[in-house]
This record gives sequence, C-alpha cells and structure tokens, in this order.
Amino acid sequence: MRALTGSDAAEVNAPHAAVWTADTARQLRQALASRAAHGLDRLPLEAAGEPGSPGGDAALDRAALAYAKALAVGASDPAKLYELYTIRGPHPDLERGLKTALAKGDVRGWLESLAPQDVNYRRLSRAYLDIVQHGGGPARAIPDVGKQIRPGSSDARVPLIVQQLAALDYLDGRPTGELRYAGRIVAAVRALQADYGINPDGIVGTQVLAILNTTDDDRARALAVAMERLRWLDRSPPPTRIDVNIAAARLTYWRDGKIADSRKVVVGAPDKETPQLEAPIFRLVANPTWTVPRSVQQAELADQSDDQLQAQGMTWKDGWIVQESGPKNSLGLVKFDMADDQAIYLHDTPAKALFGMVQRQRSHGCVRIDDALGFAAMLAADEGVDAEWRDALATGDETMITLPRKIPVRLFYQTILFADDGTPIIRDDPYDWNERVAEALGFPKSSSMALKANRTDVGP
Repeated sequence: MRALTGSDAAEVNAPHAAVWTADTARQLRQALASRAAHGLDRLPLEAAGEPGSPGGDAALDRAALAYAKALAVGASDPAKLYELYTIRGPHPDLERGLKTALAKGDVRGWLESLAPQDVNYRRLSRAYLDIVQHGGGPARAIPDVGKQIRPGSSDARVPLIVQQLAALDYLDGRPTGELRYAGRIVAAVRALQADYGINPDGIVGTQVLAILNTTDDDRARALAVAMERLRWLDRSPPPTRIDVNIAAARLTYWRDGKIADSRKVVVGAPDKETPQLEAPIFRLVANPTWTVPRSVQQAELADQSDDQLQAQGMTWKDGWIVQESGPKNSLGLVKFDMADDQAIYLHDTPAKALFGMVQRQRSHGCVRIDDALGFAAMLAADEGVDAEWRDALATGDETMITLPRKIPVRLFYQTILFADDGTPIIRDDPYDWNERVAEALGFPKSSSMALKANRTDVGP
C-alpha cells in the first residue's frame, strides 16, 4: 500500500502514512481472530505478512481487503448463488477505506464499521457467539427414544413439542406444560405433516421430530446465514418502502423510516419460487383483468372446455386466455403493478383461506396480500390519490391509477424472525435456499427436510 501524499494526506486528516505498522497488523489479526461475531469463523482468513518485510504489506492488504469485503457486502455473491437476484446492496470503496484506516491507525475500527450496525444484526451475532463459545453438539432438543407419540397419549416430551410448534407458528399462545398429546396439539402436528408431505396421521415419530428438532449446529448455521443475508442488503434503504420476506410470507410497509403496517402474504410454491428482486410499485390497478401466462395455460388449463373456462370468467382473446374483472378474478380487485421484467407483482386474491395457513408458499410466484383492498386504500391515502382510487374501484372496470411517486419493493428471503424480547427464532427454509449460502460460509451440507409443493389454484 503506497503512502498518502499531498491532497490524499489532507483528505484523511491524519499524521500517519497509509502503511502497515506492527500495531495495525496486530489490529487486523485481532479482528480476524474475532470474526465469529459475524458468523465468518469457518472461512480460511488469516494475515500472514509482516509489515515492511518482502511481500508483507501486500499480504496484509489482501487479508484486510478480503475480510473487509466479507463484512461490507458478504462473503458470497447472491447473484452467483441464485438464478435471479436484483436487490441492491452496498458498494463501498474498500481500497480507499483501507488507506484511510491505515493513515488513522484504526484498522480494526474500520473493519467493524463495515458490517451492518442495526439491532437485529447484533442480536444474531450475540446468539451465534453464545452457541460457538459454549459448544454445539448433536443432541436433539426433543429426544427420539424410538417410541411414537400417538394422539390421546401422554408423554414427557409434549411440552418441548408444543414449544417448537409455537415457534414455527403452528400453535398460538405460550406453552402450558401439558403432557397429554391431544386436541390442538394433534391438529398442529397434522398441519405440519401435510406441509412437509407426510401422512397427516398426527403421530409424532422420527420424521416429525426431525422437522421439530433444531440442534446447536443447526442454529449456528441458520444464524450465520441470516447475518450473511443482512450483509447483502443496502445499509440505508429508502425510508418509505415495502419489504416482503418470502421465507416468512410476511409484508412490512415502512413509511418515513417507521413500520406503518405488517400483514400476511402468499408467495410462490417451492417449485415456483418468488424471486429475490427489487422493483418499485408505480401504479394501482382497480378491477384488474388477468392474461394467463403460457406456462399456466398449458400446464393447468389446456384440457378445459370453453364452458369450463367461462365458468371461471375466462375467454380466449387473440390467442390468450384472459380472465375478466370481478371478485372471482385470480388477481382479486386490485393489482399493484411493479416495474420489473419478471412479471412479478403484488395483488389481491379470492382465495382468502390461504392466509390462514402457516406455510403460505402456494402461488405461481407473485405475491398475494391479505386484505389487499385495505392495503391499497392505505397506499392511495398516503400518496394523496385516495379519491381517484375510490372512483376507479367503483367503476367495476379495469382502471389504472399512477402513483405520484414510485414505492420501492424488496422481495428478500430471511428465515430468522425475532420474538418480542428480541430472541432470534429459527423458522422454516421453505425453498431450501439457505443451503448454498451456508456452504459458501464453510458449513457442511445439511440434511434438513423440505416443504412439499402444494398449489391450490391457478392464480399467479
């Protein structure tokens, strides 16, 4: 690393040259030694050079920049891990940052500043450190003793089963310590079995326990992946935006930096995944029609007669199947048009029962919103077009209302949520998308069970 001179030195406003010293090299090694705080302890990162030795400064540069990149933008590249990933991330000038840090003599402080600084990242870091510092192991939280738990029986493992079912949203309320396996607990297990393609007999055996159990190693893996996914994201996202967590099937509406609304959504089934992308909503469409994509037309409507299509409000127009406006339309009564090239958008749906399900990965890839009409009214009011929106909806015909300003939307994937007390809760990985990230972070391949694709209608 060359010394800063002239305007460069004035720019960093520091008395030292931007060269490695024994102290800054020590700071780098200390930072690398504590990289478990970022879930990066399985990556082979080390600073082998010595300041002033042949090749030493260059080796230190490489080590510092490699670690800086992992902290600032992620140790992996999501655009290479996934077929489609268009969410904007940070783009820091790391070489310039290292020069400044060396000139100031504060390499460790600079490195730590590159990682996300928000409270959720710190929570993930603390939880990960707690596991690696106290040691992880293969012991399961709910013992598999070779004895099935059948409906109507009692078993000492039931409280643990209830606790994990509640964490996965299959049960509401706090665990009560009950030992009898009956009623709502059996119903919750049957729902879980159906979601994972297991015979929903309500019997808790090896397969059910494999889904419910989370080892320390599993938890460490999920926490590290969650931190990596946060490092991919822009540190200063637009204060007014819509975030959709595909893995949790939930939408969060941010207005001027504060959460204004949160609601359930239905996203793509495991074989029709909703992609991770960023694109703005630019208009609301009242009473939308739906032109059925060729893929859906050929796979799910090819054998239907004209009478059957007509019963669904569908007709042939110019070689395409089009569903007319109305409450039975697959888009419902409102479509939120997004400026993307993947034909992905948010919309209403007549299939309201899907919002009552735990696993809501059931669409063809678009995002269906719970009480979409209420959400559209909220956006229209916030954007000052509520009168126009009400008039458009009242026509009963397809009508477009362009928003005065575009509202950014991010569709991302995060399998860690947080309890009211801030404790990280590990949720399902419905698309099995954590695997490739975990491997990039140095974790061995896992054997987790995946959700079963189970679409219930032809809607987008």
